[in-house]
Amino acid sequence: MRYRETFIIKHGERLILKGVDPAGKGNHESEPAAKDEIENSRSQLAKLQSLLYAKKKRSILVVLQAMDAGDKNGVVNHVLSALNPQGARVNGFQRPTIEEAAHDFLWRVHPHTPHTPARGEIAIFNRSHYEDVLVPRVHKIIDKPVWEARYLRIRDFEEGLADNDTRILKFFLHISKEEQLTRFAQRLDDPHHNWKINESDYIERDYWDAYMTAYEDAINATSSKHAPWFVVPSNHKWFRNLVVSQIIVDGMEELDMSYPKPTVDLSDIRRRYHRGRAPENR
Repeated sequence: MRYRETFIIKHGERLILKGVDPAGKGNHESEPAAKDEIENSRSQLAKLQSLLYAKKKRSILVVLQAMDAGDKNGVVNHVLSALNPQGARVNGFQRPTIEEAAHDFLWRVHPHTPHTPARGEIAIFNRSHYEDVLVPRVHKIIDKPVWEARYLRIRDFEEGLADNDTRILKFFLHISKEEQLTRFAQRLDDPHHNWKINESDYIERDYWDAYMTAYEDAINATSSKHAPWFVVPSNHKWFRNLVVSQIIVDGMEELDMSYPKPTVDLSDIRRRYHRGRAPENR
């Protein structure tokens, strides 16, 4: 089953997160049942990235947003492990630095910075420009006229990227409040991850409903044909990985890419440099 149409938020639709089951698994009962499809999507990603890099006509921007413990890093690892690092990179967006906060909220992701992808590249935003219509809103640092104005700026920004041949795919990794607490508890006992724990993670849980409302409004205001949002049930990490990789594959296949034609006369090259040499099997 292809999940693009299942989880896309089309322009003009009204997302209500309570209507999306974060524990959903689609038509798959378990990770073993989905294993072949997961691996197939990873294989397709690798092939399509090779085309994208060779052609250097289009680029891909993947935006990942989630609540704390939504495991954006897990998605990054799943996607990147299928790709050639030469044509892929990740940009993590933390709390704005003093320099970043002194500029407009899109300054740190403007097209002239190295963050947005060049033609032939895949870039992943681990958190993104959407942080500035979420956290400041929930904590009442900005008011409604400001965040609504920022929606307009974001739409213009993304439209500009699309006009420059960037395919934008935005994912909200939807976990339940209960699943978040379970993952926090698992981190406490894991020396590889407990360094991430901060008391503020637990304090932010008091604002859960406010965050859900902020996400709903931001997604509804900025999901468009050229930059759609996908709300992906993410309590089950294996299902989330399947859906995200599958949707990226579908988005890249729509680009109808092919390898560029050689820029030299292959017959002449063979004649001059490979005369009398049997071709090798590769």
